[in-house]
Amino acid sequence: MKILVCAKQVPDTTEVKIDPVKGTLIREGVPSILNPDDANAIEEALRIKDKYPDTKITVVSMGPPSAELVLYECMGMGADDAYLITDRVFGGSDTWATSNVIAEAIKYLGEFDIIFAGRQAIDGDTAQVGPQIAEKLGIPQITYVQKVEIEGNKLVVERNLENGYEVLEATTPIMLTAIKELNEPRLMNMRAIHKGFHEAGIKQITNAELKIEPDMAGLKASPTNVKKTFTPELIVKGTRIEGNPKDAAKELIRQLKLNHII
Repeated sequence: MKILVCAKQVPDTTEVKIDPVKGTLIREGVPSILNPDDANAIEEALRIKDKYPDTKITVVSMGPPSAELVLYECMGMGADDAYLITDRVFGGSDTWATSNVIAEAIKYLGEFDIIFAGRQAIDGDTAQVGPQIAEKLGIPQITYVQKVEIEGNKLVVERNLENGYEVLEATTPIMLTAIKELNEPRLMNMRAIHKGFHEAGIKQITNAELKIEPDMAGLKASPTNVKKTFTPELIVKGTRIEGNPKDAAKELIRQLKLNHII
C-alpha cells in the first residue's frame, strides 16, 4: 500500500501576535511547528504501516526552505521519504492556488492508495485544502475522520459529526482528513531521525518539474482577500444566583438548558 500525507509548517499560535496598525500577523521571532491535525494524519498512516509493514509513507509539504524542519520531524516519526514543494512562483498562494500546486505534485509523484491530510491548519482554519486536493485529483474524500479500519480491500471510516458520527465504507484511492480524536501522535525515535537526516534526506519539487501556469498558483492566482486580522476582545459576563444551595442549583440547571449548554 502507498500512502501520502500532506503536512504543513505553521506558526505556534500560542506565540502569535497581531500588528495593531497593519492588522497582520507578526511572524518575526515566532516559532514554527508541525500543524497538529497533520500530526494525527501522519500517526494514522504509521499505524497502518505497523499492521501492514510493506506500506510506504511519503510526506509532502508546500512552503519555503524552512519547512524542511517539519518534514524531518515527520521522518523522525517514521515516514519513508519526504518532498518539499517550493518555488518563489508559489508564494502567496491561498487555499485554491495551494491545492492546485499540491494536486499537481501528487500527480508528479505517482498514484497513492490513501492520501491523508489534517482537517485544517491552525493558522488559517479553513479546512479547504484537503477537500480541494481530492476534487482536483478526481478521487472521493471523507473529512473529519475519527477512526479508520482496513477490512480486505475496503476502508471502514468513522466520520465525526456535531451530534455523533457516521460509519462509511470506501475503496481506494481516497482522501481522508484527520481530527485530533483519531489518535495520539507518537514521538520521534533516534533511528528514524538518523535515517531522515543521513540517508533519505528531503527532496525538492519546484515549478521546473510541475510546469504550473502563472494563473494557477501564487498571489496573483489567489482570489481570497483578507480585509482585516485582529484579536477579538475577551468579554466575560457572569450571573450571580442567590438563594439556598438547592434552589440555586435548580436555577443554574434551568439557565444552562435555556442557553443550550446542557
